[in-house]
Amino acid sequence: YPKTISKDIDLAFAAGADAIFIPCEDEIFPKNENKIEYQKASEDLSKTLCGISRKGHFDGVCTVVYRLIEIVQPKAIFLGEKDWQQLLIIKEMVVRHKIKVAIKSIDTQRDIDGVPFSSRNNLLLKDEREKLKFFSAELFHAKQIFDQTKNISLKKIIKRLKDKDILIEYLEHVNAFNLKRSTSKMNITMLAGAIKCGNTRLIDHVFLMKRNPIIAIDGPAGSGKSTVSKLIAKKLKFIFLDTGAMYRALSWYLIEKKINYENRKELSSCLSNISITFKSVDGSKQNVIINNHNVTEKIRTQEISSIVSSIASIKEVREFLVTEQRKIGETGGLVAEGRDIGSKVFPNAELKIFLTATINERARRRKNELEAMGYGTINFEKLKNEIEQRDFDDSNREISPLVKSKTAIEIISDGYSINEIVEKILEIYLEIIPKELHL
Repeated sequence: YPKTISKDIDLAFAAGADAIFIPCEDEIFPKNENKIEYQKASEDLSKTLCGISRKGHFDGVCTVVYRLIEIVQPKAIFLGEKDWQQLLIIKEMVVRHKIKVAIKSIDTQRDIDGVPFSSRNNLLLKDEREKLKFFSAELFHAKQIFDQTKNISLKKIIKRLKDKDILIEYLEHVNAFNLKRSTSKMNITMLAGAIKCGNTRLIDHVFLMKRNPIIAIDGPAGSGKSTVSKLIAKKLKFIFLDTGAMYRALSWYLIEKKINYENRKELSSCLSNISITFKSVDGSKQNVIINNHNVTEKIRTQEISSIVSSIASIKEVREFLVTEQRKIGETGGLVAEGRDIGSKVFPNAELKIFLTATINERARRRKNELEAMGYGTINFEKLKNEIEQRDFDDSNREISPLVKSKTAIEIISDGYSINEIVEKILEIYLEIIPKELHL
């Protein structure tokens, strides 16, 4: 790489840096030093894309970054998404070694002609720069086509590049998070390539998305799922899918209309005529409507709370509402909360959170909520027992029990304010989803 130390120093101080660490090789890898821990990069992440032709390269990257962390002991490291494969490999290394450092990604920065900034660009002749420009433009053109058709033709892209005498090292369509070959089931993928312009090797990529991201928040009753989900949806300008309200609304309707839900024939006939919708009010409140009945307040009573788990365990009810929920989620861009959202309804959600709290904390919150709504003084021990029974019923029902998905991130909310939990989940989301997709 061309070294531009003086320019780097000027840029760093201009951006607000207080100090700059520019070590020589001996400082990072001192002679006769036996304590250096040489690292191996994740085999799965490093055996594809750039790793195919650069054997051992990512082992070296991990070793240098690991050594840098040892010396500096930073709270956070900022890495560009231009080297997305490298970013994923370093993130995996940090998790594997349980290193207490936050990896912050920065979206790919591009020049006025669309090519990604790189010190290597300074090595290019004019005609070579034009080839790089054409390569980047082809990736963005493919992205535009994908947004309309949801399809990519690697053969066509490769042909157009070869027609311009561009030497292709690789061009792949892969899962954006594990770098495996893309399949039709994957939502966020990446079209990535490496080319040679003269003697200079250059990389670029674009992210592709079939639908907008989904955040699935599971957890037991009273863990704060609804409140947290509403605030996250508002901040991201996503749809808030309150699945618990859907089950409560249906429970209210079955009782109100005196439907014998234990009679499967009568229940199925009723479900075929049910319509549950959400209506936003002033951008801050969401009303729940079932067959033109506004039941927003009615579904939060103790009567509904005491029976909703039993009704939710009925196979026909769950199948009906899961189908309705998936319809709402077809275009993505939503925050969904419930007890089987990540495990059953949206197993391919980009972010799964399992939000929980102790029984005492959940009972305290529920007591305060009900009393604030005007339900008088609530017996704490009775409420606590009801929540414990609800947990047991939800966790042991035969159909879609309450479980923590293997890929879910657990957050115990005791001692944290609602805003702190919201910010934590947003921080996780913003680091998972490539910046290019939510700028």
